[in-house]
Amino acid sequence: MIFVFKTNVDNISKVKKVTPKLNQLFPNCKWNFDLEDCDNILRFECKDDIIEKVIFLMKVIGFECEAL
Repeated sequence: MIFVFKTNVDNISKVKKVTPKLNQLFPNCKWNFDLEDCDNILRFECKDDIIEKVIFLMKVIGFECEAL
């Protein structure tokens, strides 16, 4: 499944802050940010439904995140 989120992660230093947490909590998923997109897209490829977990994690570590 592919999941797409709108975020406020808008630069590499913020991506570096999020990376360890995403890798730790979603080890079997592929993910990436598109910082050139106006919505600063976070895209996940994962077998499980992870929408609520991703939104919760991003908010806990101080970022906005909503599913598109």
